[in-house]
Amino acid sequence: MKTHLLHRRVGDSEQERNMQRTLLNLVSFKAGWLAVVLLAAAGMPIAGSVAALCVVALHLAQSPDRRSELALIAVSAGVGLAWESLLVAANVLEYRSGVVVDGFAPFWIVVMWMLFATTLNVGMRWLRRSTLLAIAAGMIGGPMAFLAGQSFGAVTFADPIYSPVIIGLGWAMLLPLMTGIAGRFDGFVTLHAPSRA
Repeated sequence: MKTHLLHRRVGDSEQERNMQRTLLNLVSFKAGWLAVVLLAAAGMPIAGSVAALCVVALHLAQSPDRRSELALIAVSAGVGLAWESLLVAANVLEYRSGVVVDGFAPFWIVVMWMLFATTLNVGMRWLRRSTLLAIAAGMIGGPMAFLAGQSFGAVTFADPIYSPVIIGLGWAMLLPLMTGIAGRFDGFVTLHAPSRA
């Protein structure tokens, strides 16, 4: 009986730590996101990128397997650069600051993708439960994030209807893709073993 209660308490405390880790992860992501978007809109994309990279560094410091988590972040940066540059080249979006090479996405949006990767194995781990869930979340969440970015003045839609639709369709494919990649490069698997897909 005592052993059963001890296991139950250990399980409960581990669940509490996972909840705290998830909350910290999502709050840190949101703070980094706001810093990047607001400072990019104000013409200070470097400052926002530094703030976001600090969040990424904090995330890596908390990971039991930093190599896997760093690989995920690097892959996310590459996917983000390719996708966002495609949107720019297709005249779906226009960025106002941080563009180093014409026709390519600005550096701060690539940093944003690195920041996004920090949520995949922690705060948004629940997306692994269902591919359809990830598709729906991408289709809705992608355009909403860009609409928020536009409202702050960091990005401009070329068309008020066409642009969000293209972004939504893209994210409906990208979020399941990134969720699958996160399962391959999971730096937090030892902390979330029971919920691993």
